[in-house]
Amino acid sequence: MFRQLYNYYFSKNKELTRELTAILGFIPRRIHFYQRSFTHKSQTTNDKSKYPTNNERLEFLGDAILDSVAAEYLFRKYPLQDEGFLTQMRSKMVKRKTLNMVADKMGLEVFLRKQGATRISPTMMGNTFEAFVGAVYLDVGYLRTKKFIVNKMLRQYIDVHHLETLNTNYKSQLLEHSQKHNKEIAYELVEHFRTKNNREKFKIAVHIDGKSMGVAEDYNKKSAEQKASEKALLKMGVIEKQPRPGG
Repeated sequence: MFRQLYNYYFSKNKELTRELTAILGFIPRRIHFYQRSFTHKSQTTNDKSKYPTNNERLEFLGDAILDSVAAEYLFRKYPLQDEGFLTQMRSKMVKRKTLNMVADKMGLEVFLRKQGATRISPTMMGNTFEAFVGAVYLDVGYLRTKKFIVNKMLRQYIDVHHLETLNTNYKSQLLEHSQKHNKEIAYELVEHFRTKNNREKFKIAVHIDGKSMGVAEDYNKKSAEQKASEKALLKMGVIEKQPRPGG
C-alpha cells in the first residue's frame, strides 16, 4: 500500500521534480514545501479549500536566510572593508528589485502559473524567491541552501563589482540635489499599518517645495524613504532608471 501511494505521488510530481532539479542542481525531496512557496496569498483568499496555506511564512524564513548568507559571503569576499560598506552591499544584493530580477531569470513565474497564479507582479516574483529559499532550507538544511544561494544566485545572476559602484542611497542624493538648488524637502508618514500576516508597514511621501514627488511603502521607514526618494529623483530627471543587474 505504501509503495503504491509513493509511486502515485512520485508520478504526479515527476515533472515538477525534474524542473526544480534543473534550477536547484539537486533532486528535491520534500516537494510540498516548494509547492507552498509558489502559492500566493491571493490564491488562499480566493479558494481556501484548494489552497489552505500560502507562501508568506516561507517568505519570512527565506528573507532571514538570504540576509545571513549574503552577510557571510560579503564578510569573506571583502576582508578589509568596514561594517558600513558591508551593510550597504548586502542591502543592494537582497533588495526587492534584485530579487525580482533573480526570480525572473530563474523562471519561477512558470511555477507560479502552474500553481494557479494569474496576475503576477514584479514584487510577487521577489517574494516568491524568498519563499523558494525558505523551501530549500526546509528540504535540505542550511549548508546546502547556502551553496544554492551562492552558486545559483550570487555568482550566476548578480554582478557584485557593478553593485560596488552603484549609489543606491537615494535619500542622500535627493537631499544633496535639493540643497544645491535651494529646494525645500520634507518626508511625510502617510500611513502606518499592519499587513494580513501582522507585519508593520510604512507608507512615506516625499515633498519638494510642497509638491508630492514620490510615494512608497515598505516594512521600515528608512526603506520606504529610500524608495520614495528614488521615485522623486526619477521623476525630476536627476537619475535614470538603472539596468537590471545581470541583464
